[in-house]
Amino acid sequence: MSHRMVIATLGLLLAAASLSSTGCMIGLKAGPHLGPLGIPVPISPYFQKKEEDQFWAHERYDRAPILGPLVPGAPTEALDPPSDDEVVRAWEKANPVQGGLPFLHEIQRNNVRIVTEKIADYIDPPRVVPLIGPVQLHHAHYKCTIYYTEVTRVGWPVPHTLTDEDSQEVIYIDHNHFHMVGNVDTGAGAGF
Repeated sequence: MSHRMVIATLGLLLAAASLSSTGCMIGLKAGPHLGPLGIPVPISPYFQKKEEDQFWAHERYDRAPILGPLVPGAPTEALDPPSDDEVVRAWEKANPVQGGLPFLHEIQRNNVRIVTEKIADYIDPPRVVPLIGPVQLHHAHYKCTIYYTEVTRVGWPVPHTLTDEDSQEVIYIDHNHFHMVGNVDTGAGAGF
């Protein structure tokens, strides 16, 4: 084989390799190799919704905010009654109906009406909480009465529908938050 033929063959192989390359070099890795754990596995929508609901509740309702100090002469009542979303989530947590077996046993809650009443609103004396400092804990307790129509559909052995138009449940929700105490320096006025 002549020298020219060898160079032409190598040139063709190099051209074929560069045209078929996707940008990754064989044998080089950009990140860790996870083996079979690197293959994505689909999860059930039930578990995905459960995780999303837990995150939603944690982000909106499971935290106790730290507000500014109470000013003498200003109103000290809590101004944030529970939202309808918070009431329904607490109701679902206490008495879940999600799931069921389609065409065998299903429960629906229709015509939902929520009545919220404040039953207590008080502030604890000042105390020192680690990692926060001197604070007062403000408590607000609410009684939420839920009126609804419950429809139960049973499909086996004898298909029938049960409708309870006067269903009601009572959920108690507590809203607690901290108020800072004393002359508080938040560091917002410090200039550099």
